[in-house]
Amino acid sequence: MAGTRRLADPLVQIRWSGGLGGYTLVHGFWGRQMRAKITKRAVDALQSGENISDTEVRGFRVRRLDSGVTVYEFRYSKDGQRPCMNLGHHGSITPEQARELAKKRAGEVAAGKDPAEQRHVAKTAASSTLNALLDEFLARHVRKNLRSADEIERAFRVYVRPHIGSRSIYALRRRDIVQLLDKIEDENGPVMCDRVLAHLRKAFNWQATRDDQFNSPIVKGMARTKPKDRARKRILDDQEIRDLWEALGGLNGKAPACFPAFVRTLFLTGTRLRMVSDMTWQEIEGRDWIVPGNRNKGGLEHLVPLTDTVPLIGSKHNGFVFSSDGGKTAFKGFSKAKAALDAKLTEIRKRDGRPPMKHWTFHDLRRTARSLLSRAGIANDIAERVLGHVIPGVRGVYDRHEYDEKKDALERLGALVERILRPDDAVIRFPKARKKR
Repeated sequence: MAGTRRLADPLVQIRWSGGLGGYTLVHGFWGRQMRAKITKRAVDALQSGENISDTEVRGFRVRRLDSGVTVYEFRYSKDGQRPCMNLGHHGSITPEQARELAKKRAGEVAAGKDPAEQRHVAKTAASSTLNALLDEFLARHVRKNLRSADEIERAFRVYVRPHIGSRSIYALRRRDIVQLLDKIEDENGPVMCDRVLAHLRKAFNWQATRDDQFNSPIVKGMARTKPKDRARKRILDDQEIRDLWEALGGLNGKAPACFPAFVRTLFLTGTRLRMVSDMTWQEIEGRDWIVPGNRNKGGLEHLVPLTDTVPLIGSKHNGFVFSSDGGKTAFKGFSKAKAALDAKLTEIRKRDGRPPMKHWTFHDLRRTARSLLSRAGIANDIAERVLGHVIPGVRGVYDRHEYDEKKDALERLGALVERILRPDDAVIRFPKARKKR
């Protein structure tokens, strides 16, 4: 018959329960605990505050909380500590299932692993997707510090997120990155592949500085090209410049109205794509365009004299100069507009019996402008100043002649472009020399 027997020591009670196999200490120096094999019958008999330590698997126990919930746990020793893992609630799992889980955890401890840490990593991995990492990377680092934010965001949106964005960053492996790069290389070329790789590497390295558990799956040797192979040398020749100007004038609504002026300004100032696309009327004083340092690659203000050949559109207001919605937002439809321009270029060259124009980019216009500045007789350091490059040494120090030098250089660039566009007008015919008798 079950019952309770008091001993001489008032701190100790012994309870008899046939289901637990005899007398078991239930009150004493160790609190209300018992050692026995954990079975369903034993668990159902537990009262609030009582627990049973299993006699078969060391560290496996079950306890009834004051709330009435009964939980299975596994306790082990690690670095002088006694971590305790929750294995599940009684009712959702059986004592036998809880014992099997405890055996697995005990095996991990025997192998030198930390089950609690592994579970934390697994739980974190389940909620830490690449999309979440990229969102935080863009918000905390890219948009605050990099002028190429739009380019990086587009690379992630177009090439990365659709394929591996939903994957846990802790589950990504090198083969996943290699398969992604293979797809980008096959569909968009090796140069674009390496650009995406560079952006993704920065995101992973940024995460690694903030997360002890994360190791980047990108390793050295994944790039598909060498730096010298990626360096572009494309410069438009005179005929291509003439075709470009004609195509810009013949788009007929197939691109935003601001696009032709945008491309011509890009070319005639030798500035970068985002510098022109994000130009605001507040940055223009008369015919002087002052690009703020936070929008210039060198980090310094860049003064660009706007010559008469630069086709600014509209009248001065508080918004963006090149815009599709009246200045509220900057023009960003580069890809669609350029596709329409390329189609018009192909049409013009086919009409005139010339082969299709070789692939070109907006940055090639900047490179072409630099070449034309030299062709117009502009000194190298002045040409570099026009492009916004920082000049080392004495010539790198600002002086009062810089503005006049830049203005003269851009006026000569504009004049040279005008001569290229009208080659017949630029021809000067000299009388033939008389032959000596």
